[in-house]
Amino acid sequence: MNEDKRFAVLIDADNVSDKYIKYIFDELAKSGTITYKRIYGDWTRPDLGSWKKVLLEYSITPIQQYGYTTGKNATDSAMIIDAMDILYKDNVEGFCIVSSDSDFTRLVSRLREAGKYVVGMGEKKTPSPFIASCNQFKYLEILGQDEIQGKQKDMTDSITPLENVIKAIEVIAEDISDDDGWSPLSDIGNILSKRFSDFDVRNYGFSKLTPLVSSLKKFDVKSIKKNNIKLIYIKKRQNDNK
Repeated sequence: MNEDKRFAVLIDADNVSDKYIKYIFDELAKSGTITYKRIYGDWTRPDLGSWKKVLLEYSITPIQQYGYTTGKNATDSAMIIDAMDILYKDNVEGFCIVSSDSDFTRLVSRLREAGKYVVGMGEKKTPSPFIASCNQFKYLEILGQDEIQGKQKDMTDSITPLENVIKAIEVIAEDISDDDGWSPLSDIGNILSKRFSDFDVRNYGFSKLTPLVSSLKKFDVKSIKKNNIKLIYIKKRQNDNK
């Protein structure tokens, strides 16, 4: 992704804990500049009181939404309306929708139809249709796993199985390899992110893609330095018959 990409961050306070806010902004800062920071909820509710300090610290604009009707989610409606208003202003290239609620699936699809890059962030309970609708989806438990202990073990039923990722790496590497069988690992990573919206090497206990691929024992790995940039290439081992 372009590092100059401007993002609008819209947070559903009803479905996200304030303990994740640091990880949300740290992660998104890798992808671009955050120009809108809004969070939605009924701030008269006592259970949302813990957000007050966080909102001040991160300069997030709280949007008040009362639950006018039982069974109707006013927060969802407000987020959708604001997202469409921002879309029509056309002064951002991307959106980050922070929620574990599948009600935003159609919104994400609409934003992508308009050519916007959409990053979703939510907990492991997030329904798969919402995850699949995003360009990228980040699990909050994974983003905060260094400080929030005991979560990674619970992720195995939520993420794309590692076996599927391995199979995809093998196919992609073969498809894009040069005449000598070498494939640029950065290109493989980009394709994996497009193929699996929730692909993140941290989901499988690795900090980068190179250690993950090396651990498979299926590929030879080499690095080449060009213009002070280290490029990693992989090649399927000849003695690997799997």
